[in-house]
Amino acid sequence: METIISACISAGVTLVICLLNNHGQQEKTRALMEYKLDELTKRVDEHNHVVERTYSIERELSIQKEQIKVANHRLEDLEGIEHEH
Repeated sequence: METIISACISAGVTLVICLLNNHGQQEKTRALMEYKLDELTKRVDEHNHVVERTYSIERELSIQKEQIKVANHRLEDLEGIEHEH
């Protein structure tokens, strides 16, 4: 009988230790996953910001190209007027 009680106590202690160890590992894993998710979120935000800036630059470039075309046409018109005189 004494052997059975000792075995049960031993098994109970082992179970408690396993549960505590498992809980600790789960907490570490959860913390690591949260950290990685936060870092990934930061990277995605940075990427999205770069994409937004790129679209903004493309719009500005398009406007500047159009302004250059208009300026070139004006110059051509002025040069044409000079050659006529």
